[in-house]
Amino acid sequence: MTPSKPSDSRLAALRAALYRGIPALFAGCAFLAAWELYVDLSGIKPSILPAPSRIVVQGWLNREGLIANTWPTLGATLGGFALSLAFAFAASILMDFVPFMRRALLPIFIASQTLPLVAIAPLVVLWFGFGLLPKVLLVALVTFFPLLVALLQGYESTDRDIAELLNSMKASRWRIFRLARLPSSLPYFFAGLRISITYAVVGAIFAEYAGAARGLGIYILNAKNNFRPDLVLAAVVVSAVLTLCLFGATLMIQRLVMPWQPTAEQRR
Repeated sequence: MTPSKPSDSRLAALRAALYRGIPALFAGCAFLAAWELYVDLSGIKPSILPAPSRIVVQGWLNREGLIANTWPTLGATLGGFALSLAFAFAASILMDFVPFMRRALLPIFIASQTLPLVAIAPLVVLWFGFGLLPKVLLVALVTFFPLLVALLQGYESTDRDIAELLNSMKASRWRIFRLARLPSSLPYFFAGLRISITYAVVGAIFAEYAGAARGLGIYILNAKNNFRPDLVLAAVVVSAVLTLCLFGATLMIQRLVMPWQPTAEQRR
């Protein structure tokens, strides 16, 4: 029997992914059709509840403004997420190597997640101005904790036999971490990465609400003040698409970094 070609396996995986997406696609289309039908039959004003077709048309007509305001939001999202990733990784290593630091810092990090963003965002803008920095900091504040917890949990999942074997071979603490604890944390890390990336865009938009010159948050705020719910929802659609693209990018990165991990189809 001839082995299957890589292109054949990729095509089969694509077909399987499309098959799994059919229920979600059907549910989404049914919801949009019901929404469109309700607006047509009820006679509700577009200034209160616009139909999906109107949202699409007005979003296309105002695409230049939407695109121009998407780039600042994307920049704040990626900048804040990069800072969050670096800080979470550095903090997780410190807390893994020094148990005292874990006992000292983890309660503080947990407490930081209880702070209401609606109260913190105006203060951060007041302290750091209306530029990119406050938005990056707020996105990092929203996204770093899931990454930190995922990494710490991943380190603890290391196979004890592997760690003891390396220890018996007189491996240093850093070598054990690099060869055993860090690889064991990768599945947990990518799970936390997917959770955090879904918060990142929302955090950036909320930070723009507190103070910015451009961005999807400002676009939504201006559209709301002008009684244009169609443009508000068009910007929401753009933010949702942006989030889905970033989520998909994390899946592709995981596939590249962990090619040995079986896919969902291979596990079945």
